[in-house]
Amino acid sequence: MDAEDAVRRHGAALSRRPVLEQIVTDADESFLWRCDDYPWERNVWNIHPEYEIHLIRNASGIALVGDHIEPFEPGYLAIVGSGLPHDWVTATAPGEVIRSRDIVLQFDRERLRSAAALFPELAVLEPFLTLALRGLAFHGETRRLGAEQLEAMREVTGLERLGLFFRLLGTLAAQGEYKVLSSENFMPDTDDASQSSVHMALAYIRENFTRDLSLTDVSDLLGMSEWAFSRFFKRNSGSSFTDYLRTLRIAYACKLLADTQMPVTDICFEIGYANVSNFNRNFLGQRGMTPSSYRRMSQQRMIRNKAAAVLTDTVVQTNTA
Repeated sequence: MDAEDAVRRHGAALSRRPVLEQIVTDADESFLWRCDDYPWERNVWNIHPEYEIHLIRNASGIALVGDHIEPFEPGYLAIVGSGLPHDWVTATAPGEVIRSRDIVLQFDRERLRSAAALFPELAVLEPFLTLALRGLAFHGETRRLGAEQLEAMREVTGLERLGLFFRLLGTLAAQGEYKVLSSENFMPDTDDASQSSVHMALAYIRENFTRDLSLTDVSDLLGMSEWAFSRFFKRNSGSSFTDYLRTLRIAYACKLLADTQMPVTDICFEIGYANVSNFNRNFLGQRGMTPSSYRRMSQQRMIRNKAAAVLTDTVVQTNTA
């Protein structure tokens, strides 16, 4: 697998002039629900006035929310508030498409506020939605129930789907099982020139992260000093150059560990590390385990998922017999 080819397609999409994502709901719906393959044209560092609830169904990668960056695994559930830049990145091989990777629900907070004038019970959501302006990632029972409710919306429409939407918001807000993602003072530059430079830098890093990439390479690309680029990149991308590069490499290592039998040493050099000890130390720092332990965990999870799928098929066949 050629790692540079694996990210070039995604990087090329990021290098296009960024546009504000336009979200349009049907005339008979008050929010947007959709299930997306990955990658597609809107999988970029994007921003929009609507809130977004995002479920990653079947892939790993890195989540970029404001000035926060972290790895995600299948089942990752987050909410992103109005005007907060975000992206969910999975390394893919050339031509690879991950079917139904994401469930996305987008809604207008002002509609809820207007509805609260008639249904005062909705006002209880205000503190939660204010905190969600910084992005929240859920865990525990809240994440499990939230994912179930998002999945259930696939099969229903009208009042039944609206009821599930209110139930979902109540679930996410009720237990406090979340962590705040972006810092309170994160303020990216929103002018076209700055955003174009951010996308150019992100694209270049993602196209070249498996080689010996330096801060000088990217700062020279944008015609900035290293000091100015470091400040600019941190303010606008949500991460320092070093942390972003490291996280991309470790995320791709996780994919190779889970999907291939490539030796750990080969993976180390494939993703751009010069020595195994440095790779192991960074992997342990990010994932809390060694690469070998991660591979064993991934294999065990795959076995459990296959067993669960077989059990589900058996139950369905029994019920329909």
